[in-house]
Amino acid sequence: MEDEEAEAVLRVVGRQIRAWRDQAGLKQAELAAAIGYGEEMVSSVERGRRIPKPEFLDKADEVLGAGGKLASMKEDVERARYPKKVRDLAKLEGEAVDLGAYASHHIHGLLQTPEYARELYAMRRPPYTEDEIDRHVAARMARKSVFERTPHAQITFVQEEVTLRRPIGGKMVLRRQLEHLLEIGTSRHAVIQVMPTHREDHAGMGGSLQLLKLPDGTTLGHLEVQFLSRLISDPREVQVLEMNYGMIRAQALTPRDSLTFIKKVLGDET
Repeated sequence: MEDEEAEAVLRVVGRQIRAWRDQAGLKQAELAAAIGYGEEMVSSVERGRRIPKPEFLDKADEVLGAGGKLASMKEDVERARYPKKVRDLAKLEGEAVDLGAYASHHIHGLLQTPEYARELYAMRRPPYTEDEIDRHVAARMARKSVFERTPHAQITFVQEEVTLRRPIGGKMVLRRQLEHLLEIGTSRHAVIQVMPTHREDHAGMGGSLQLLKLPDGTTLGHLEVQFLSRLISDPREVQVLEMNYGMIRAQALTPRDSLTFIKKVLGDET
């Protein structure tokens, strides 16, 4: 676990499961057999060392006769599953009325398919475990709820051309990712633009960036490089990011031309 808040949630859940198990007069091995999990998993969950999946809590609630009290913890546990920096970013994205992002090295997280995201996390060095990869992919997919809320936020993206061509995960993964970009780009959810590689003037040479305008008028910037994630709140720094992003959008292809460009790249991949 990466933060005290998540650890505290898992300790509380673990203590509750143990209390209900003791009340039911069951040993860890007996509970494990009854809900279809290993004894080590039950032990780890009770100690707050492992994150129980929703079905674990549902089955434990039923077997232990908790009357929905354990199952009701699923939402809190699900939030604890995601790294703190992702929870914080997802919260801001969920509140933003205007969101803009430029992605220079890979498809932006809000636009990624699960398969594409998994391949990105699998490349990480030192490598993540399979559980860690699952956790990060789930967290990234949860952020996509920004497209589903009402009223819709104004969302714009600029993708560097190379991100459309780099075959992360292989051709089939890339093909599905490009198809997904077209689905989003032709919907009413977001505007996607492409920055062609041949552009001589490019305001995005400083790297990827994200801007979030909140309901109170405050604008925040978000930068992520390697293992570092930084939220920018200083108005002067945010203003520079806004100026850069405005110029990036102006230098990129128009939304209509960008969709045509993505279709061409997709055709090149067949």
